[in-house]
Amino acid sequence: MSEQTEKNQSGVVIVGAGMAGVQTAVALREQGFTGPVTLLGAEPHQPYDRPPLSKAVLLGKAEDSAFDVDFEGLDIELRLGTEVTGLRAAERELDTEAGPVPYEVLVLATGAEPLTLPGTEGVPGVHLLRTLDDAARLRPVLAEAPSVVVVGAGWIGAEFATAAREAGCAVTVVEAADRVLAGALPEEVAAPMGRWYAEAGAELITSAKVAGVEAGRVLLADGRVLSAGAVVVGIGARPATGWLAGAGVELGPDGSVTADAYLRTSVPDVYAVGDCASFPSGRYGTRLLVHHWDNALQGPRAVAANILAGEPAQVYDPVPYFWSEQFGRFVQYAGHHGGADSLLWRGEPGGETWSVCWLRGGALVAVLAVGRPRDLAQGRRLIETGVPVDPAKVCDPGTPLKSATA
Repeated sequence: MSEQTEKNQSGVVIVGAGMAGVQTAVALREQGFTGPVTLLGAEPHQPYDRPPLSKAVLLGKAEDSAFDVDFEGLDIELRLGTEVTGLRAAERELDTEAGPVPYEVLVLATGAEPLTLPGTEGVPGVHLLRTLDDAARLRPVLAEAPSVVVVGAGWIGAEFATAAREAGCAVTVVEAADRVLAGALPEEVAAPMGRWYAEAGAELITSAKVAGVEAGRVLLADGRVLSAGAVVVGIGARPATGWLAGAGVELGPDGSVTADAYLRTSVPDVYAVGDCASFPSGRYGTRLLVHHWDNALQGPRAVAANILAGEPAQVYDPVPYFWSEQFGRFVQYAGHHGGADSLLWRGEPGGETWSVCWLRGGALVAVLAVGRPRDLAQGRRLIETGVPVDPAKVCDPGTPLKSATA
């Protein structure tokens, strides 16, 4: 019996029923896997997509964002409300409150969990926005249009502030760094994005640390007190891997599972994909941890291919991509600008639409597009090919990026 046939008979268990977990199960079936597939989800809800939570679901424009997947038709066993508490690799078993779950091949797809603001646990009116239940709790709050304080001016903070303003709330955003998106973009690129807050009627307070949160107000370290009918914390996320402590799975300093180029972990027949896993990028010469939707969509296809092959078969080295809707603007990003040696603008940063391109060694390595989706699509293809580009053509917003090759 071949190794692939053996795996087809023994089955795959996937921990995590978010985008990465669901897509891994679907990809296994699409690529011809006929063995048992079990999908374990900690939440009781039907698996759902997360991006709409900060948009349509939060504003009451949609009840949920469940995936349109026929799990029964695909013969995928879905176990909801099943939280996995531990891994015993030697026995090839998972520990859950419902008892042990054996596996032959295991896929870790537990995603990330939001960072909490120290001292706010249990304080009334303090919210996170990561799950469907979080959105359900926040929706009636926004409907009352209170004054809202958002802690964190990153991607999720901007998206929530956008939704809160659309709901008619008075919004104040507090950021500990001296600018928005401090951990994501260079200062010159983030600067025009910081001006969007005032244009939308939201107050932005930077270089401000939160000293404490009490019912109805936020205390800043400099003595200021902000009225807050609700407080939303959006200060980042960390891979949800605490349950792997002592399991022998190698984790990085950021808490991510240290996967290899084939998304295998340090434990045999255990893979990791999505927000919980970092992977080495040959394209960028560094290890990447990508907390975005497209990574959770693309990675599972590589995992499925490697499981079916029974050996390293498909390297995972994507051009990372994500998008964000904030203050009436559609923002897209592709690539990785770390290590770039030049930054070029397409259009005026104060205008309605503009793009930024990063080059390294004469080739495009990343592009940020504000209201210029063609720049993003064409730039992403240039990044994939790695061909040299002409900086003068890149800087000309009237020249299509696909025509900017040297």
